[in-house]
Amino acid sequence: DGKVTGDAMQTESPWAYHVMARGNYGDLVFRDDQDYTRFLQILTEACGWTGWRIHAYVLMPSHCHLLVETTAADLVAGMDWLQRSYTLHHNHRHHRLGPLFQDGCKVVPVKGKEGIYCHAVSTYIHLNPVRAKLVRIGQQGVKGYRWSSYPCYVNRVDSPPAWLCTQRVLTSLGLGPSDKQQYEAYIEGRARQLGVQ
Repeated sequence: DGKVTGDAMQTESPWAYHVMARGNYGDLVFRDDQDYTRFLQILTEACGWTGWRIHAYVLMPSHCHLLVETTAADLVAGMDWLQRSYTLHHNHRHHRLGPLFQDGCKVVPVKGKEGIYCHAVSTYIHLNPVRAKLVRIGQQGVKGYRWSSYPCYVNRVDSPPAWLCTQRVLTSLGLGPSDKQQYEAYIEGRARQLGVQ
């Protein structure tokens, strides 16, 4: 389940990786709140032993996106363990057999510690629920989607996970740690540009 595909090993010194893992044959990866919660618990364990720092994430019903700061070596082992561990949970809960994720997750290196690469990838990740029409712009807004790092960015979460690092993304937009409202205005403005009502 955890084989990494893409260009992760072929570029010079990426500072992070955009990792995308999709359900096998488009299957649902997350069916309810308990599934989402368990995945985040397993991700916490993975970050604990790999030292990963997550700069943005979103969990969607059939896939997930992570912006992971790590080394290529522990990315492969960590994603393998993360996907296998979650698959065991999911299969047991939902009485299913076989692989849950597609054969391999897609990995795109993110170049440049500052600037457009960082905020472009994190913005893409945070706007995934908008593209999938899981939130209604003008009603709840992007922050209404719980299974994303975005609510942590705009102080909608009491205890954000220790492995989530917001500073790099905010800095890439010229914002500081206290500029939550400005970041929210930026993301909600980008969401409106998508024209999803």
